[in-house]
Amino acid sequence: MASHGGGAGGGGVSRETVAAAGATGPGERREGGPGARNGEPKDKKRKESILDLSKYLDKAIRVKFSGGREASGILKGFDQLLNLVLDNTIEYLRDPDDPYKLTEDTKERGLVVCRGTAVVLICPMDGCEAIANPFVQQEN
Repeated sequence: MASHGGGAGGGGVSRETVAAAGATGPGERREGGPGARNGEPKDKKRKESILDLSKYLDKAIRVKFSGGREASGILKGFDQLLNLVLDNTIEYLRDPDDPYKLTEDTKERGLVVCRGTAVVLICPMDGCEAIANPFVQQEN
């Protein structure tokens, strides 16, 4: 049996095996489904981001990350995975004793890329105001 498609390993797969597995030949188009490589199904729409961040481009935003970090900066770009590009970024430093409590200290970071999987919250700076937590009991 002759093998086709050799490569560096030398071992190949016969055309009969490929045809029996239902794979497509050269020039044929395979309709979608899990693992489809050559095309998507006709009824599948392109994935879009849940958030429309385009209205915040070139505007100041504040971003909270998993783990407690916070930063603010000018949104310069983003993608559907929520990776963000921020300019003039300021990181708000945390209390060493309580990693979820922010201090008044800040550090300028400049131009940064924020990984989308770490983003927890995005809010515009104008119109954003910190309020006291109504669920925390006040100490008397």
